[in-house]
Amino acid sequence: MLTRKQLDLLRFIQSRVQECGVPPSFDEMKDALDLKSKSGIHRLITALEERGFLRRLPNRARAIEVIRIPESMAQAAAPTPEPRRFTPSVVEGGKSRQPATPPMQASARMIDDSGRAISIPVMGRIAAGTPVSAIQNQSHAITLSPDFLAGGEHYALEVRGDSMVEAGILDGDLVVIRKQDTANTGDIIVALIDDEEATLKRLRRRGSSIALEAANPAYETRVLGPDRVQIQGRLVSLVRRY
Repeated sequence: MLTRKQLDLLRFIQSRVQECGVPPSFDEMKDALDLKSKSGIHRLITALEERGFLRRLPNRARAIEVIRIPESMAQAAAPTPEPRRFTPSVVEGGKSRQPATPPMQASARMIDDSGRAISIPVMGRIAAGTPVSAIQNQSHAITLSPDFLAGGEHYALEVRGDSMVEAGILDGDLVVIRKQDTANTGDIIVALIDDEEATLKRLRRRGSSIALEAANPAYETRVLGPDRVQIQGRLVSLVRRY
């Protein structure tokens, strides 16, 4: 028999896998169950694994598989905790690379009246780890369904590094960014530091300072003055090729 917390966690994982195709991160599980630390999530997952409800796959990020669910979950769809953090939509496919659009269209959102796919410029690489040089010029373009975009202008960047793995963002992914210069605390943003370093991090506000938070315990949070950080856009979708 499962405890209430074990059942809530299993229900949350199952719901997120069905909705997004990937399990939630440990931070998302911690927030959804209103726990103070990820160690509590580790204990719950271990208990569910020992009881045959979950299986963890080695050497893979966020590799949690629901093997079975209790009869009570199968009979009734109970409310599930809502995650407090942003989770990117994931687009899987292998036909998205297109020839580069003309420079004058690099930041434009292009769509015809029939609502068909939109061409998004890929503007280089972004660090999910140690910040790298500022965003490069356009290298090529990808096409996406309008369902994966928000209003406004968009561009894409190729991720390099592993500091955002617990947010489901892996090395080699393409992140789709809505161009904007403001964001809410908790958003995953492209931050330009000192006009020369660009990085992908979660935004936190600490008084008058800005904290750029990784989603990997191996990386420290960087706290900077507001005059050193420019917000270049907010993450709205993620493209992954297999």
